[in-house]
Amino acid sequence: MHFYCKKFKRITVIYLIYLCCNFISCVSQPTEMSSFPTRGLVLDVNDLGTVDWPKIAKEAGLTTLATHITPSQVVEFIQSEKGQQFLKNCKANGIEVEHELHAIGDLLPRELFTQDSTLFRMDENGRRVADYNLCVHSPTALQTVCDNAVKFAHILRPTTGRYFYWIDDGSPMCRCPKCKSFSDSEQALILENAIVQALREQVDPNAMLAHLAYINTLEAPVKVKPADGIFLEFAPIHRRWDKSLLDTSATGWNSSRPITHGQYLRYLDDNLNVFPAETAQVLEYWLDVSLQSGWKKPAKKLEWYPKAFREDIDVYQKRGIRHFTTFAVYIDEAYILNHKDISFVNEYGQILKEQGQDN
Repeated sequence: MHFYCKKFKRITVIYLIYLCCNFISCVSQPTEMSSFPTRGLVLDVNDLGTVDWPKIAKEAGLTTLATHITPSQVVEFIQSEKGQQFLKNCKANGIEVEHELHAIGDLLPRELFTQDSTLFRMDENGRRVADYNLCVHSPTALQTVCDNAVKFAHILRPTTGRYFYWIDDGSPMCRCPKCKSFSDSEQALILENAIVQALREQVDPNAMLAHLAYINTLEAPVKVKPADGIFLEFAPIHRRWDKSLLDTSATGWNSSRPITHGQYLRYLDDNLNVFPAETAQVLEYWLDVSLQSGWKKPAKKLEWYPKAFREDIDVYQKRGIRHFTTFAVYIDEAYILNHKDISFVNEYGQILKEQGQDN
């Protein structure tokens, strides 16, 4: 009996050592999980309708695909046979779906101007104009936008609960007596606060909505505070990508809008003092063929800079940002036919996955 007890104790000790060794091994080995919950691409409806992007995204280790450009364009696509197949393929491949949209033209139809011009912005000359955006101090304009945002949300329901209804692309806001003391960023946030409240009341109590810091809304809001559910989306379109953000003196590609990487980082830091870093998303242009092609087809071959990209991710990561996506517009069937190689998509995904594991 004594022999068997000693033998049992010895076996137990050996087994416990085995378990400990396996535990240590598991802890020390990198896991397949990344601390970056969003590793995505933004593509327009033609890209999504001509290429099996859900399969490509899965193979690249990405989590999310977002549609683009306007709500009406995306609704037409989503309700088509190709759009329904896209949604099915995303579900089958475990890919989240979002919709990143320049929205105001659809949310406040321009034809309403003849009925009530006060819904629309006032320009610097004191005239009401129906060219861009709206007057955020018009209760009727805000209500119209919110009602239409809710209607579109029932059709374009993101799987993540995150919504993107941006103001018109880089276009000015209102200069009426009530609006002119508010920056374009603050006017955008007034609008976004109203939209997210409507979404939470009528669509999804946990809905979140992006505040896009981009061109004329880079300046952090001061007079207006974000409502619950608003998150920052930072889009530095006028930077350069052959040099990382670590090169703070580097100046962007657009000579009419000179801005250095250092200035972009100051804008980002100012915004992170207003919006939580843990929900903030970077919307970059690392893979944006449309930008590199001057938004004209036939599309140019992408110039891809993985070293600068790695350094960029480190810059953002050190600020607590964990959500990353990039435009990849114009990577459609014609692009692949003409240029063949899209291995940069896999490299983009793998770098994000790896650096997320290092966090």
